[in-house]
Amino acid sequence: MKTRYFILAAVASLAMVSCNESVFLDNPPQATVSEELLMTPEGSDQLCMAAYAALMGPNPQDWSVCWYPVTHWSTGSVRADDAYKGGGGTGDGWETHRLETFTLDATDPVSDSKWFHLCVSIQRCNSALRVLNKCTEEQVPLRDRRIAEMKVLRAHYFFELQRMYNQIPWYDENMDDATVQTTPNNEFTREELLDKIAQEISSVLDDLPETQPEVGRVNRYMAKAYLAKVLLYRAYEQNPQTHAVVNVDRKALEEVVSLCKDIRNSGRYDLFNDFQELDLVSSDNGKECIWDIQFSMNDGSNSAGRVNWSHLLNTPQGPYNGDGFFIPSQDLINSYQTTEDGLPVFDYQKLPDFASVTIEGDKALISNYDHNVDPRLDFVIGRPNVTWKTYQETPCLGQWVRDRGTYGYNSSKRFVVSPESPDMYPGWPWGASAMNWHMIRYAHILLWEAEAHIELGEVSQGVELINMVRERAATSEYVKAWTDPSKCFDGTCPDFDGYAANYKIGLYPTTISQEEARQAVRTENRLECAMEGERFFDLVRWGIAAEVMNSFLDVEKDNRVYYQGVTFTSGKDEYLPITNNQYKFSGRNYVQNPGYGQF
Repeated sequence: MKTRYFILAAVASLAMVSCNESVFLDNPPQATVSEELLMTPEGSDQLCMAAYAALMGPNPQDWSVCWYPVTHWSTGSVRADDAYKGGGGTGDGWETHRLETFTLDATDPVSDSKWFHLCVSIQRCNSALRVLNKCTEEQVPLRDRRIAEMKVLRAHYFFELQRMYNQIPWYDENMDDATVQTTPNNEFTREELLDKIAQEISSVLDDLPETQPEVGRVNRYMAKAYLAKVLLYRAYEQNPQTHAVVNVDRKALEEVVSLCKDIRNSGRYDLFNDFQELDLVSSDNGKECIWDIQFSMNDGSNSAGRVNWSHLLNTPQGPYNGDGFFIPSQDLINSYQTTEDGLPVFDYQKLPDFASVTIEGDKALISNYDHNVDPRLDFVIGRPNVTWKTYQETPCLGQWVRDRGTYGYNSSKRFVVSPESPDMYPGWPWGASAMNWHMIRYAHILLWEAEAHIELGEVSQGVELINMVRERAATSEYVKAWTDPSKCFDGTCPDFDGYAANYKIGLYPTTISQEEARQAVRTENRLECAMEGERFFDLVRWGIAAEVMNSFLDVEKDNRVYYQGVTFTSGKDEYLPITNNQYKFSGRNYVQNPGYGQF
């Protein structure tokens, strides 16, 4: 039972640590406890559990977390070329519409809330560390292990803060509230911050066990995986004004390779046999899952339980009755097209839209559906006329999108269980389940190591790892069409016993050039990890965000009219603004990110 997992008891401890977060919280403390009680295995663990609970969001069962999600569906996918905001039009969830049209300023509520909650999460770790530092091994027998866990969690929250805002303050458990409040956010460069985050993790690796008795606690492999991710970002050194990559650090890349090899050679992890296992509750904490954020359902905490409220609004209508946010972009669909060899078409934007939908009277027809495509297209995206997971009543329908005139006819197929599944909650929040969020999975490790090899000039080794990911996609069970794709998709057409597309996926030859391999691994990151909230951050760390996003906006503006006149500004839009609220909180010690003007 998932309700027995360690992490799911964590929210009960939040009131105990509110007094330690007073510098960030407006509400007065709900309760206090004595230092003597905290300096026990049970007491100190309550503080640690509060820090773990923040992985779901510091207030994870508040529905508003969907606007500043821990899954980055808005900040990492909608802000990139993978997804549209969706919902009931551009004014529905206007905060996220500002994200995707790059019209943010220092009053932005999403930027403010995300900063605030990450700072709260850091302070939860600091609260636990203050107590643990005072404890002896006799008082808390697992003291060193708990300290290590808290430092890895704190590194995660700092990493999230840095890659969203770039200029951030650095503070630890040894600083009092007044010092934290006045710490400037420009004391360290991007590279210096990433070095500090990496050091935070590497310094405690030896204090972490390879396995933990409670699912959800940080172990050594989880920490190594996270360290590899931080170092991969660190490898791309950037100009602080333009954010262009000015150097690639070989030492950091070599460490990435070493860490990823350690994880691969451990024998503990592997790819799931079928890509579609990623969206099954039964696969949670499975062999591909290196770091899962734990969720649960019907655990007594409220009507639904500790479900993933970050995706509260993102299920489609139809059998879910959802709110229909988070719509896959046509550009993402087009990117799955493949050549006669089954390899990605790198210049796919020169091709017509794949499986485009046109309206004729009261019927909607699909055209240009016969090009070769990667089978992951229909694992990730719900296209009209195509079977939806294991649902037997109807195919995915264009009517499942709330505002089809604005966002098209496709739905996001990931991160939900099939609507007839007993794992789905029967009511609001629509489509909720106990499904975990796979923050780091084995496919990520393969692609991170592949990227490091390729940048080091070790092309064949990198390509072999990419091909492992592609081979799993090739051998996964392909999606069937519901009706003939040349006909209507309103559910009245004859049954059609065939695949939903001409699926063709091949393996790269290991003899390709470094530049071709670089394109290959970056493309594979997108195809394998689509809609996982990482795309925008990848574009920024590679230093190509402006190039990619302006090309995307130029192509999409004719179909998505709200993109007309929208431009991604290099040197500005890579990071969110520091908000007025945080500037005032700092005693006016913060500086604004480039391009957003003065406070």
